[in-house]
Amino acid sequence: VQLQASGGGLVQAGGSLRLSCAASGRTFSAYAMGWFRQAPGKEREFVAGISDLGIGTYYADSVKGRFTASRDNAKNTMYLQMNSLKPEDTAVYYCAAGSIRFKGTPITGLRDVGAWGQGTLVTVSS
Repeated sequence: VQLQASGGGLVQAGGSLRLSCAASGRTFSAYAMGWFRQAPGKEREFVAGISDLGIGTYYADSVKGRFTASRDNAKNTMYLQMNSLKPEDTAVYYCAAGSIRFKGTPITGLRDVGAWGQGTLVTVSS
């Protein structure tokens, strides 16, 4: 699978951004998807996950209530709507696909990942 993330940029604290992740190469709708991020000097961390059909979602506590993951299987694309952004949300954001077909549950951590996309940088200024 090939994953292409886009939509990052510079935004002021309190603002919003929407990231996109376009997938190709295998049946997109068969796999759970997720977003991770990595800040400078820190380990990559889980942000949000969504199940193969988009019914189930799961979020890190740090973004719950502010970020929303969604997907459009007809367009082979996943999204991350990020609202009320904070400077601590500054990171490179990566999209990921699950490793098991038709698992039915969202990605919830690194152990669920089967493929990575390249990152897109999000910078939140104070």
